[in-house]
Amino acid sequence: MDLDAFHELLTPRGQKALAEAAELVGGDPVKAVTRLRRSYDSTLTSAALTQAALRDRARAKFADDAARMYFTPNGLEQATRPEVAAHRARSVIERVTERAGPSQQVVDVCCGIGGDAVALAGAGHRVDAVELDPLTAEVARANVAALGLDHLVTVTVGDAAAVAPEEYDVLFADPARRTARGRTFDPRAYSPPWPVVTDLVARARRSCLKVAPGIPYDYIPEAAEAEWVSFRGEVKEAALWTPGRVGRRATLLPSGLSLTPSGVSAPTGPLGRYVYEPDGAAIRAHLVGEVAELVNGRLPDPMIAYIAGDDPVDTPWASRYEVHEAMPFSLKRLRAALRAHEIGNVTIKKRGSAVDIDRLRRDLRLSGDKSAVIILTRVMDQPFILICLGPLPA
Repeated sequence: MDLDAFHELLTPRGQKALAEAAELVGGDPVKAVTRLRRSYDSTLTSAALTQAALRDRARAKFADDAARMYFTPNGLEQATRPEVAAHRARSVIERVTERAGPSQQVVDVCCGIGGDAVALAGAGHRVDAVELDPLTAEVARANVAALGLDHLVTVTVGDAAAVAPEEYDVLFADPARRTARGRTFDPRAYSPPWPVVTDLVARARRSCLKVAPGIPYDYIPEAAEAEWVSFRGEVKEAALWTPGRVGRRATLLPSGLSLTPSGVSAPTGPLGRYVYEPDGAAIRAHLVGEVAELVNGRLPDPMIAYIAGDDPVDTPWASRYEVHEAMPFSLKRLRAALRAHEIGNVTIKKRGSAVDIDRLRRDLRLSGDKSAVIILTRVMDQPFILICLGPLPA
């Protein structure tokens, strides 16, 4: 879809084509094209069907708003979940204290399809959104209007490097993390380039930089607070805040609970009746010791983020499994144990193990009507298997 096709999609005729395309999503694509081509040219037909399919995919992330919004494939993939974006917008208010009111003038220098700009405006901030790609900028502008926030958000086509962040209360940046070869995890391959991003951050009064959860610690500025955000147990992103309050933070959504360093170190010790798997945000933030303290636990291996415990402690910061059997890694012994307990369905987890999960699942030749969780890990650097029941309710 090019810019002209998207503009046509916004016309009354285009809206009619889009409504008809929405009714055809999930059906035979050839029949869908044939039906729309009876009334529309090939360009509008393609644009309407593409947009209808993107809206259908977007429902998992944007819920009912997806039916009013517009997307590009890359824009939808990188767009922040509304719950995460809303948390960040609230954090902007909490972190700025010297102004009388909560409303801030924010510049969003890599606005994409406008998901974060919409959340910031929804929290009352005034947003100047900048996007390098003309089509993506037009999509963002359409989304702002569709959601009734165009009085708070302006969208312009421009280069992030040309923005003067010092003229705003807050800089927000979400550099693109895709290249021609797909998603990239190397900050040096971000767009705009990492040096441009760090220069903007250095000149900003306050900033929030959205990055991939796996960002190497070497790339985190010294003055920044790195926050890893987990939504319903899945790590979604990291945000680098400057100036920072604490060096590291893990946040759980939708509850909004946060965990910060306390200086505790997790002790090492033997396996216990239970094994705890910390939330990924806590692991990324190097807060496994803090989670171990919450559950009165210890690390069977000091380099692996599984926590052993003797008591069933409830915490939102970890999933708990009851250890049914533990053994050094042996396919023969594992297969025999599963057969003895009539286990025919397994969830396989691993950390610190080189075992190929798909191959292991085939080699197990499971039969039975019971279920279990198999954890492949290390105990004091020895490959180990834990056969568990769970996860148990917190």
